[in-house]
Amino acid sequence: MLKERVVTAILLLGGLLGAVFLLPAAGWVVLCAAVCAAAAWEWGGLARFEYPLRMSTAVVFGIVCAMLGFLAGLGRGEPAGAVLLIPLYGISALFWAFVVPFWLARKWTFTRPLLASLVGFVVLIPTALALMQLRALGPWVLLGTMAVVWVADIAAYFSGRAFGRHKLAPSISPGKTWEGAVGAVLAVLLFGFGVLVALGADHAGGAPAIAAALIAWTALSVVGDLFESLLKRQAGLKDSGALLPGHGGILDRIDSLTSTLPLVALATLWLAR
Repeated sequence: MLKERVVTAILLLGGLLGAVFLLPAAGWVVLCAAVCAAAAWEWGGLARFEYPLRMSTAVVFGIVCAMLGFLAGLGRGEPAGAVLLIPLYGISALFWAFVVPFWLARKWTFTRPLLASLVGFVVLIPTALALMQLRALGPWVLLGTMAVVWVADIAAYFSGRAFGRHKLAPSISPGKTWEGAVGAVLAVLLFGFGVLVALGADHAGGAPAIAAALIAWTALSVVGDLFESLLKRQAGLKDSGALLPGHGGILDRIDSLTSTLPLVALATLWLAR
């Protein structure tokens, strides 16, 4: 199992790096739309859609995602056009900051397909568009953004295994602990400030704000992880899919990105004003 997991991770990383650095902008938009469609298929499984609705959701999400990406100019590698996406990013930010915490606390369930589809749209479409936009700003911008989430996930896993005693959300994800969350925050702070030092950026005056942003970033990544864990538990599934041996499905790999990438994309647009 561990060997399978490691091999899949290496192949995924190699494929990601190749796509990020080698694909033309239009090709990257199409790839992100395809990933969105695959994730939407898995979302339909979590929402317990019947096959026709599940398939149509995947197709519609993929097409809408591609259309929005090209409409925003991301198919030409022009990130300035992404200002058209601000409303979508704003809705995503409000959803993750104000709706999901209540959702996790009250353990709401999907009772209507329309609601499940709308929530899936808010979760998946902005994430795919953020992948397009951040890559248009530069491959290293996208990889650096994703690396923060990867550092948080890895640190949470190992610090939780080593020191975990107090459960973070036992009824949702019994394996997650407060010690793991603290380890994730510390690792992200070290990583974030380490990158700034390596780049020679003058961050002394803004250190408190940067630290607060990194902590919030880490907290949101945990929220995204917990949200998908709740949906899987309610659907009676261990993984969102079986596409990635040893890792589960697409949603299992991007759960923490769904809650963070759209907000980072929104912040880049805001700072560029």
